[in-house]
Amino acid sequence: MGRVTTVRPGRDQDRDRRSWLRGAAPPPIWVRVLPVALLGVVCATTLASSEPLDIGFLLGAIPPLAVLSYGPAATAILGGLVIGLFHVPALQLNRPGNSDLLTLVFVAVLSVFVAFVRSHRDAQLVTVRTVAEAAQRAVAPPLPERVGPVRCTGLYRAAQRGTLVGGDFFDVRESPYGVRAVMGDVQGHGLSAVATVASLLGAFRESVLDQRDLESVASRLDRRLVVDSAAVEHAELFATGMLLEFSADARAVRIVACGHPPPLLIRDGHATELAVASGMPFGLGLGDASPAEELSVELRPGDRLFLASDGVLEARDESGAFYPLADRITALDDGDPATLTEHVWADLVRYCGVIRDDATMLVLAPDGADRVDRTDRH
Repeated sequence: MGRVTTVRPGRDQDRDRRSWLRGAAPPPIWVRVLPVALLGVVCATTLASSEPLDIGFLLGAIPPLAVLSYGPAATAILGGLVIGLFHVPALQLNRPGNSDLLTLVFVAVLSVFVAFVRSHRDAQLVTVRTVAEAAQRAVAPPLPERVGPVRCTGLYRAAQRGTLVGGDFFDVRESPYGVRAVMGDVQGHGLSAVATVASLLGAFRESVLDQRDLESVASRLDRRLVVDSAAVEHAELFATGMLLEFSADARAVRIVACGHPPPLLIRDGHATELAVASGMPFGLGLGDASPAEELSVELRPGDRLFLASDGVLEARDESGAFYPLADRITALDDGDPATLTEHVWADLVRYCGVIRDDATMLVLAPDGADRVDRTDRH
C-alpha cells in the first residue's frame, strides 16, 4: 500500500503510448512487425498473381522501416533480402537496372548506418534515464507501506513529462515524538524546483529527529529556505507546507499549516475539511513571525487523512470551475486507502482533461487506535 503511483489515465496514457517516437519507450509491436509484414505481403501478392506486378518499389521501404525498431544486424539482413528478392524469378518482380540496384544498395547501407547510430543513442538514453531516475528517487524515495502505526499511500504526477520529482514533495518519518509527515509545494515546478525540494526534505528528515514540536520543525524548514534564498540574488524562494504528527498510539494527530491547503478527514463516509489556521509559507521569515497555530484532532478507527497539492485543488475544467475534491472523494472511496489516490487521479483527469501543474496526493491511514483497542479487549 505504501507505493508512490504515477498512473496517467486518459490523454496521458495516449501520450505514453507515443513516447517511443521520443526514444522514451520501446517501439510498439506493430512497428516491429511492419517491415516483415510488408515483405510477406509483397511476396505473397506476386506469387498469387498470374502476371507480373509492378510493386517491387514497396520493398525499398523495408530497410528504412526496419531502422525504427531493429538493430544494424537485423536491418542488414532485411536489406539483403530486399535486394535478393528482385532476382527471384518466381516472384516476377521487375528486375532492376544497374541504377535502380545501386539505389537499393545505397538505401540498405544507409539504413544500416542509421540503425547503428540509433542503437547507440538509445543505449546512451537508457543510461542517462537510469542515472536520472536513481538521482530523483534518492531525493524522494517511495513511501514505505507503513511508518509505525500509520499506513501511507502517495501519488505524484510531475508537470514536466519524464521527471519523477518536481515542485511538490511529501515524506513520512518515524521520530522519538511520533510519526511525522510533511507535504509541500515549492515556488515553480519541474526540474527547476528539484533543488528546493531536496533542501526542504533534507531539513525535514533531520529536524523530525531532534525537534520536540511541529512549530520548531516548521521553523527549521523556513530557515533552510531563507538561507538558500540569501545565497542567490533575487531568488525569493518560498514553499507552502503542511506538517502532521501522530501520537504514539495513533489516536490523535497534530497539524501545522504553513500556507498549504488543509487536509480532508474521511470518516464514516463523509469528507470534512479540517479547520487548520494557516501560517506563513516557508522561506518568508517564519521564525520572525508569530508561529502557526497547531490543531489537534482525535482520531477513530477507520479515519483517513487526505492531503493534496494545489495541482489537484486548483485544477479547473474547460469552463473554469475548480475540481470539487471534497464533494467527490467519498464517491471515489472504495474503503481501500491504497487505491484512493488512483481513483481521485482518474476522476481529476476526466473532470479537467490536461493537468498542467504538479499534482500530489497523500493518504495517511492511522490504524494504531484500532490495534490498541483489540489488544485491550484481549
